[in-house]
Amino acid sequence: MTQPTRVPAEVTLPELTFRGVLLGALITVIFTASNVFLGLKVGLTFSSAIPAAVISMSVLRLFKDANILENNMVQTQASAAGTLSSIIFILPALVMMGHWQGFPFWQTLGICAAGGMLGVMFTIPLRHVMVVQSDLPYPEGVAAAEILRVGSAERAQDAAEDAGRAPAKAATGMGDIVAGGLASAAVSFAASGLRVLGDSVSGWFALGGAVFRLPMGFSLALLGAGYLIGIVAGLAMLTGLVISWGIAVPVLSAMGDMPAGQSLAQYATGLWSSQVRFIGAGVIGVGAIWTLATLFMPMARGVKASFAALGKAGAAGAGSAPRTERDLSAGWISAVTLVLVAVLVVTFQVFLSGAPLSAAAIWKLVAYAVLFAFVFGFLVAAACGYMAGLVGSSTSPISGVGIVAIVLVSLLMLALGGELLSVENGVQMAIALSIFSTSAVVAVASISNDNLQDLKTGWLVGATPWRQQVALLIGCVAGAAVISPVLELLYNAYGFADALPRADMDPAQALSAPQATLMLAIARGIFTHQLNWSMILIGMAVGVGLILVDQVLMRTCRVARIPVLAVGIGIYLPPTVAAPIVAGAVLAWLLERALRRRAAAAGKPYEQFADAPNRRGVLIASGLIVGESLVGVLMAAIIGATGSDAPLAIAGEDFAPTASYLGLAVFVFVAVLFWRRVLKLA
Repeated sequence: MTQPTRVPAEVTLPELTFRGVLLGALITVIFTASNVFLGLKVGLTFSSAIPAAVISMSVLRLFKDANILENNMVQTQASAAGTLSSIIFILPALVMMGHWQGFPFWQTLGICAAGGMLGVMFTIPLRHVMVVQSDLPYPEGVAAAEILRVGSAERAQDAAEDAGRAPAKAATGMGDIVAGGLASAAVSFAASGLRVLGDSVSGWFALGGAVFRLPMGFSLALLGAGYLIGIVAGLAMLTGLVISWGIAVPVLSAMGDMPAGQSLAQYATGLWSSQVRFIGAGVIGVGAIWTLATLFMPMARGVKASFAALGKAGAAGAGSAPRTERDLSAGWISAVTLVLVAVLVVTFQVFLSGAPLSAAAIWKLVAYAVLFAFVFGFLVAAACGYMAGLVGSSTSPISGVGIVAIVLVSLLMLALGGELLSVENGVQMAIALSIFSTSAVVAVASISNDNLQDLKTGWLVGATPWRQQVALLIGCVAGAAVISPVLELLYNAYGFADALPRADMDPAQALSAPQATLMLAIARGIFTHQLNWSMILIGMAVGVGLILVDQVLMRTCRVARIPVLAVGIGIYLPPTVAAPIVAGAVLAWLLERALRRRAAAAGKPYEQFADAPNRRGVLIASGLIVGESLVGVLMAAIIGATGSDAPLAIAGEDFAPTASYLGLAVFVFVAVLFWRRVLKLA
């Protein structure tokens, strides 16, 4: 049966319904919690558009009057909320530095909701040029539209076949998400709850004075994340691992002397944590600046053309435009933006209310912070929207944008915050204000990164843009309301790197929160003039070298590329975290090769032959991420309620070596099952 292409502009269907908003809010809780946990653990989040579309379809098909546009609104809302969790790339730094003892609900809600909703407002003028007229690929947006179309076609087929007998329900893909989720949830519970499976293993070797490490982690969520990012980014992260643990740590360990009483592991890990990670920071910073620089001119042209189109639409009158071309009006955009700026002003004023400053000085700092968040946020919105359309939301460098923002706002506060810096604990407050200001920018960037993908999905299926933009605003509020409680829960259960809420907690179980740790180190270094510039400069030089190699490869191979940001993340992440991501990327590559061989043997085009298996792989990988993440949140609740680090453990410390081998065996077994389930459709 031919699939529906696009709902015509003259056809009006229910879109933004109460049940859809309620379902979107429920999915929001799942994906926001999952992304917060994954981001704090490994510094990565995943695009929730595709799994949200599948879940929405599976639930709404129970209602006879549901339609493709209502499904689209649900996935739009849930996708926006899940994406807003990128705020954890910076916000936990306030707890790490001791400025916050937890996550105040109203301040967290204010900065997340206002920043995210500004991201929606900033990207509305970009829709016409960057979505309707552009040839940008928008990978997640196109994929989500295809899933909605397939589901709509299956629903129509079911209705046609319903002639006195039960309709034959075709698979939506929900079973693949559930299968992946149950598998990773069971393994995660056995590892983090019962402690009968290990979560990593490492081999340590010394050649002369040089220390080497061969790491491997067994997280199924990271296997799924690696599958989604693909082989190019995976090999880039492997390059980062080699740079950090095959070159930098061995060189530094050979140049120094291991202190008495320390093991190889303690010595090498200390060098990596205190020095090598700053090489990664330098690489990430250069990669972020390069990405923004290369996109500046097309972004500027897009913004100019979009505002021109918006002005023409406003002059012609909203009522004269077809349903599929009606954005929120310029009046509504202006009014909502002013309200959001007011919310930011109040939020920053509350944040600074405890500072030992005069009222005039506080309001001046509030003005600086809000102006920076607004102006830089607008520029970032356009850049991130373009980057998401070009490379996809999952690989767009939000953390890199955050690094640029924290440097700029820290330098701004250093130059303009004279009165603040002169009072007692003023430097600490200035660092905190810089982090809080950057949080608003990251919220704007993350939502901008996702919105145009959703608007692309809506345009492909024939949605009404202004209704979709309202759904995005609702998603921002729903996601912002979830983030604070989840952060509070995870912090009290696991703690963050160098920030444990209780003295008796196990540092090995702490969530690494890599981006927040890095941004705090950068802000502190700028204000105290103690930044590890030697390692950062080495990292910047490495980043420039990688960019040059990447440009050469682009002009010669046209296939092999080196994403500089991914290399930096590979250097910066703990190696047992990066390794399973690389394994997932290799699994995706091997599956692609197998599917290409089978397509050639069958005499069919690869894209047509591999469409269903590739969709199944994406859904299983998403399920792996969601299952482990939700178990992590559940275990956080249990740990917080009992006050014990391992309340459900049935194995002691002496079982750890055996648990590591069992963990490896289960990891390989699940990867094989993944392989077989995907190829089953080929």
